[in-house]
Amino acid sequence: MTKPTVLFIIGQTAVGKSALALNVAAQHNGEIISADSRQIYRQMDIGTAKPTHAELAQVPHHLIDVVAPDQVFTLAQYRDAALTQIAAIAARGCLPMVVGGTGQYVAALLEGWSIPELPPNEPLRAELAARAARDGGADLYAQLQALDPVAAASIHATNVRRVMRALEVCLITGQPFSQLRQVQELTFVPRVVWLTSDTPALYARIDQRVDVMMQAGLLAEVESLRAVGYGWELPAMSGIGYREFMPYFAGDATLAAVVERIKFDTHAFARRQATWFRRFNSHQMHAGDISGVVAAMS
Repeated sequence: MTKPTVLFIIGQTAVGKSALALNVAAQHNGEIISADSRQIYRQMDIGTAKPTHAELAQVPHHLIDVVAPDQVFTLAQYRDAALTQIAAIAARGCLPMVVGGTGQYVAALLEGWSIPELPPNEPLRAELAARAARDGGADLYAQLQALDPVAAASIHATNVRRVMRALEVCLITGQPFSQLRQVQELTFVPRVVWLTSDTPALYARIDQRVDVMMQAGLLAEVESLRAVGYGWELPAMSGIGYREFMPYFAGDATLAAVVERIKFDTHAFARRQATWFRRFNSHQMHAGDISGVVAAMS
């Protein structure tokens, strides 16, 4: 049986992945599978830079608005859902396109990760969440470094949700999370395009997008999430674009300071993303080079 071709468009935040993917999808009968670990959350639209209603209507999108902000969506669940969508899209005669910047999501698909799927241990998760709320996750990350330095090296200390999940697996199984993760043969043929941009230009795009988010009502979005009871301890609320508002709501920072902090944190996040993407055997191109995408599909 012939394996379907899957086009991956990956790259740092704000580099132009979504706009390029829409263009390519329209030309090649594509459907987009999001590889963004923040766009899985409902009610978190502005701060996660989700596609607009018009863009969603233009091209079919998948794995967006999957769970509520207080629900868990594991890496294994993402991998399984993405593989299911790839098979379904290919069966319809369309081009599956994986588009996003979450390194672990992309790696799980491109490298054929077989991830242990353990039933949730709610008491343990509550304990880990309480510790994260108390110290911001630094204690959890230090424990993960001690139990599984390989896994810790692949997860940033501020990604509390990933740290908690890896630590949960270590504590339940008694084995390092990194050792339990096996590799399976890919069920598709990947064609990978890594969008790049000069650092000053990328930072300028990031800053402009943050300003646009604020104008679009990011503060009101965070206020509405807080109003319905979503606390800062939730992994969803610890993401960039949300956690920076914590001191503002506590009366310890101005709104201008929050905006600057979001920009600073996003710059740092973009640098970490670049480190992830270097591990993939990809065709590196600059944003907007549509010919590079077409060449990658051949």
